[in-house]
Amino acid sequence: MAKRLTIFGAALLALGLTLTGARAQDSNIDFGGLRADPSLAVEVTSDSFTIDQASHSATFSGSVRVAQGEMVMTASEVVIVYADDGRSIVQLVASGGVILKAGSDAAQAQSAVYVIANAEVTLTGDVLLTQGSAAISGQKLTVNLTNGTGRIEGRVTTTFIPGSN
Repeated sequence: MAKRLTIFGAALLALGLTLTGARAQDSNIDFGGLRADPSLAVEVTSDSFTIDQASHSATFSGSVRVAQGEMVMTASEVVIVYADDGRSIVQLVASGGVILKAGSDAAQAQSAVYVIANAEVTLTGDVLLTQGSAAISGQKLTVNLTNGTGRIEGRVTTTFIPGSN
């Protein structure tokens, strides 16, 4: 995780944040900006695309961008698993420098799984969440995109700045 924090250290300092703060094992948090409507169309762009009818999956590779309404996810690779009927998406599995943005909230991780049916995204591996001028890090972040609530787990570090929004 030290490498991840080093990479984002400059960005955190630009936001006026420090890398110290309250420590806990896990924490429930509110994500005002990380919301999405799972019934909206999903648009995917990438450098390449392969499909595997047998496994009901499509793999998008290279600078992948997934958009659903105001929510945008980027990654090196995204595998979309679709239903047997071939018409609906069951889940998206993203890997390689995953970034999830919606509203004023953004989260970064090594990988993510978005289950469409329950509108839940689980990000894992060196998770860093920024909300305005606050930051929180851990190893696993689960977000309900319908109601904007979530839980972060795994040696959670939180940074708050008194008097800021």
